[in-house]
Amino acid sequence: MARMLLVHGAFGRASCWDRVASGLRAAGHDVEAIDLPGQGDDPTPVAEVTLERYAQRVCEALAAGPPAVLVGHSMGGMVITQAAARCPDCVARLVYVAAFLPADGQSLIDLTQLPEAAGDAVQAGLVVEGDPPVARMPPEAARVGLMHCCDDEQATWAQSLRGVQPVAPFTHPVRIDSNEDFARLPRAYIMCLQDRAIRPALQRRMLEAAGCDPVIEIDTDHSVWASRPEELVAALNRVPV
Repeated sequence: MARMLLVHGAFGRASCWDRVASGLRAAGHDVEAIDLPGQGDDPTPVAEVTLERYAQRVCEALAAGPPAVLVGHSMGGMVITQAAARCPDCVARLVYVAAFLPADGQSLIDLTQLPEAAGDAVQAGLVVEGDPPVARMPPEAARVGLMHCCDDEQATWAQSLRGVQPVAPFTHPVRIDSNEDFARLPRAYIMCLQDRAIRPALQRRMLEAAGCDPVIEIDTDHSVWASRPEELVAALNRVPV
């Protein structure tokens, strides 16, 4: 059994993981999910939210115990990559769940400009406003683009957890700086085959470039933590720890 730290994606909060965390705990894992700065119940002002602040928050949580399996969903893949580069000794393995998986110097925006990302539902449905800017997805766009495999109860629950998303971290490149300890970390990828947010072709391109093993497929939408929580628990239990 393993210690697991779960990192949510854009617009999210720690409680997005509730239905997954309960299954992982039932399997004997020590599980924690955190709110990233400026999201959920975290009070960090939008103007202070950066990818580096996200990574710092993760490293602080990791430091509270033994090395953990670090799991990131969606934008959380950017976060766990940067955090693991900063504190690799605190990480046992990286697991990307329908997540962005950057190389050194890539930002989330860079990844969305790759040809395999063309036509994704997030860029089509995103509304950006304010100074500093925050993004949101209207409920109708989120239902179609992020949770089309959810039943009505699952979608209502998932929508209730969504908030606005500071835009700045989307633009910040990951800095790995030839970190050999980070390079040695094993990494796995859980693909979502009906994903309209991070299209399967883009997931495949990123995971192959990073050398992920194992690669586990779930036939569902981007919000796998809501639409197929039991299958996600089973997939995470298949990853060697």
